[in-house]
Amino acid sequence: MEAFDADVLIVQECEDPVLAKDAAYLEWAGHYLWTGPSKNKGIGAFARRGVSLTPAPLDIQPLQLFLPCRVNDDWPLLATWTRQAHSPTFGYIGQLWKLLQAHSAFLDHPRAMLAGDLNSNACWDQWDRWWNHSDVVNELGKLGLVSAYHRYFEEDQGQESQKTFFLQRNPAKGYHIDYVFAAPGWGTGVLSVGEQDTWLPLSDHMPLIATFPAS
Repeated sequence: MEAFDADVLIVQECEDPVLAKDAAYLEWAGHYLWTGPSKNKGIGAFARRGVSLTPAPLDIQPLQLFLPCRVNDDWPLLATWTRQAHSPTFGYIGQLWKLLQAHSAFLDHPRAMLAGDLNSNACWDQWDRWWNHSDVVNELGKLGLVSAYHRYFEEDQGQESQKTFFLQRNPAKGYHIDYVFAAPGWGTGVLSVGEQDTWLPLSDHMPLIATFPAS
C-alpha cells in the first residue's frame, strides 16, 4: 500500500495496530484511527505524515462499522465497512441507511467524503425494501455526494464493468461492493481499481484508488 503514496488509506478487516503482535505494523501505522468489535478485526484510517485525523463525536452505536473523522480539522470523512451487525432487518447497507437518518448533517459539507466496503450493490435491491442500495445512493446524492467510480467511468449503479471483490478469491465470482462517494468540492477525481493479478494473492478485495485535485 505504500506504493499508492496516499494521503489517507482506509483499510477494512485490519487489526488494532496498538494491540497487534507485529511491531512493524504499528510502526507503519503512524498516525491512525481504528475501531472494531474485536482487536483482530476492525476498520482503520491511516494518514501520511502531516495529515491529521480527528475523531468525530457521533453516537453511532450499535451500528457497524463506521469511523467518522475530520481530516486536518476540516473536511468530514466517513470510513465505512458495513456489517450484518446481528441486525435481523437492517444488515449491511441497512446499517448505513440508519446512520444517514440520524447523522446526515455530518456529511453536509462541500468536501465531505464517504469511502469503504459497503458490502452492497444495486443489483441486490429488493422491491419491497425502502433502504436498498439505490435508496442509500439517493440519500447521499441529496447531500451532494456522488460515487467517484461511476462518475469517472460513466457507468450506472449495478452495471459496473470492474469488480472490487472476488468471493473466495475466485476470478469467476466478482462483485463491485467498494465505493468512494465525494462531495462537489473535490471536483472530478480519477479512479482506478487494483489489478487482479497483483492483489488476489494478497486479498479478496481490490484497492479502489481515488485521486482528487488539491483543494
